Amino acid sequence: MANPEDFFKKVIAHAKEYGYIFASSEIYDGLSAVYDYAQNGVELKKNIREYWWRSMVYMHQNIVGLDSAILMHPKIWKASGHVDAFNDPLIDNKDSKKRYRADVLVEDYAEKLEVKAQKEIAKAKKRFGEAFDQAQFEATNDRVLRYRQEKQGILDRLARSLEAEDLADVKVLIESLGIADPDTGSKNWTDVRQFNLMFGTKLGASAETATDLYLRPETAQGIFVNYLNVQKTGRMKIPFGIAQTGKAFRNEIVARQFIFRMREFEQMEMQFFVRPGEEMQWYDYWKQTRLKWHLSLGMGEENYRFHDHEKLAHYANAASDIEFNFPFGFKELEGIHSRTDFDLKQHETFSGKKLQFFDPELNESYVPYVVETSIGLDRMFLAVLSHSLQEETLDDGSQRTVLKLPFILAPTKAAVLPLVKKDGLPELAKSIIDQLQWDFNVIYDEKDAVGRRYRRQDAAGTPYCITVDHQSLEDQTVTLRNRDTMEQIRVSIDSLALHMQEAIAYKNWLA
Repeated sequence: MANPEDFFKKVIAHAKEYGYIFASSEIYDGLSAVYDYAQNGVELKKNIREYWWRSMVYMHQNIVGLDSAILMHPKIWKASGHVDAFNDPLIDNKDSKKRYRADVLVEDYAEKLEVKAQKEIAKAKKRFGEAFDQAQFEATNDRVLRYRQEKQGILDRLARSLEAEDLADVKVLIESLGIADPDTGSKNWTDVRQFNLMFGTKLGASAETATDLYLRPETAQGIFVNYLNVQKTGRMKIPFGIAQTGKAFRNEIVARQFIFRMREFEQMEMQFFVRPGEEMQWYDYWKQTRLKWHLSLGMGEENYRFHDHEKLAHYANAASDIEFNFPFGFKELEGIHSRTDFDLKQHETFSGKKLQFFDPELNESYVPYVVETSIGLDRMFLAVLSHSLQEETLDDGSQRTVLKLPFILAPTKAAVLPLVKKDGLPELAKSIIDQLQWDFNVIYDEKDAVGRRYRRQDAAGTPYCITVDHQSLEDQTVTLRNRDTMEQIRVSIDSLALHMQEAIAYKNWLA
């Protein structure tokens, strides 16, 4: 699947065909950029969330969980800066009538320069073979240096313009680079303007007395306004963290790329409270710790990279993204931010309540600094799904579509298949399900020839197929087939759980 666009279309089609994601309200022609997670999708999503929660909360004695409300006091969003500053720079194309984020148009253009640099490196690597010194080539090759210098100059100018809120210069930059509408090629642009992303709603029994509220655009503020409650009731000592997963809502005008950018989405965030002056060492710690978590899933180190922010948010003194190589290129998957004490001090000011921590070791009170890790659960879902979908040519020349999900995340761990639908094989197969379902999500499948059932389970992402045949009635053994290797081994029914547990134990993945 050489064409990334064609491959991405196959990912989307596969997600529907195998019960992972449906368009929301599909029988009413759908709702733009809103999706429903289907029977397999809800399991994969739950397993990703659990994998994050176990690593973040269970593996750290100084991190606890929270589930704060979606509806919060409106002053919270004034204090956090969302009412005044939670905006995207948008630009319209006059010919296509389509709207885009101006900063994303420029960043995509800059990324194409990096792609050109990588092509030069790949050609040189092929030309020089094992003698190739990539670091020296990148440091001395004129074309690579020129592409990267141009890329950095563009990003630096964009950062300066956005920092100064000089939207006119952002438009000048787009025009000077000759950036065209990605769909139509038109370069007929409107001015750039800011657009607030928060959804408004009302709380109250009547329109006259209702209070204006917002659907939360992030989960972090629920942690900040509860941090002292958690600290006191949990007797937490600095440094400590509070983790939360939950829905957030943003009125994304240019929602696109399937579930990558949606209006209703789920975040997995952790806010880590530290002593002032120690935030940078913890920032570096969480950058490396979070990357290790991603790499533990075995999706290839080459598919991840750090991207340090050129333009910092108003609350941060350091910020970096972990980017993943999606079918449409490297894009943000997780953010690690040093948020300083901005949020807690803002909430002190707007609430009139002290949010200080008394540090017995220093014998003083202070407002803690915060290091944040924030990952989009839906984006993580898309990263796992798109990376796992593969087409393979087998030894006999036939093709198979296989969804090589990490075993620990797979929705269904095993399918139990009676070889035929008679002779007591279905009954034995169902008794195996009765044994395994206490510890694993397993299913029964008796339709079609066993080879077709294997292919169906491969495409659905099921790690194991357990085939019950006539020998099973004689010696209580079954065939255990591995999805990825297609290796088949004969094991006793009593040892099935042990074989499966070895491959999907959290310790074997997270350690």
